[in-house]
Amino acid sequence: MMLSLGLFVFEINTAAYQQLQHVFSQSWASNKRVGRRPAYQYLGPGEETITLNGTLYPEYTGGLFDLSMLREMASTGSAFALISGNGDTLGLWFIDQVSETQSVFLRNGSPRKIEFNLQLKRTDDNSVDQLGDLSPYVSTLLNQSLKATV
Repeated sequence: MMLSLGLFVFEINTAAYQQLQHVFSQSWASNKRVGRRPAYQYLGPGEETITLNGTLYPEYTGGLFDLSMLREMASTGSAFALISGNGDTLGLWFIDQVSETQSVFLRNGSPRKIEFNLQLKRTDDNSVDQLGDLSPYVSTLLNQSLKATV
């Protein structure tokens, strides 16, 4: 396991990422002053984002099903626990953006290569009702997957 977001596990056979960028910022207010540089006041933590970039080869690794599951998670509007591969809990994160680029197509239009970009943002909202429940989405996606294979 490389990383886990809720019940979605990033690993070689799902959506393995090749690059992880973590941006941690602080929030400062600017106060303009006459004849001088602005004065700044520290307001606290700013946005914290994680961007995952990867390339999937559906014949060998995860593919469209895994990206569909991430889009379903994003559409819930919920935050999910993010846990690193070594077991560290990184807090609650929501999916801000999922993008993909498909290329190298088979005759039926299925991509042989999918490049994806996933942007996560951290939230301090600790209310339990905001935590995502994936069970209804997992069953929907499994049903879609079974129909596609029949």
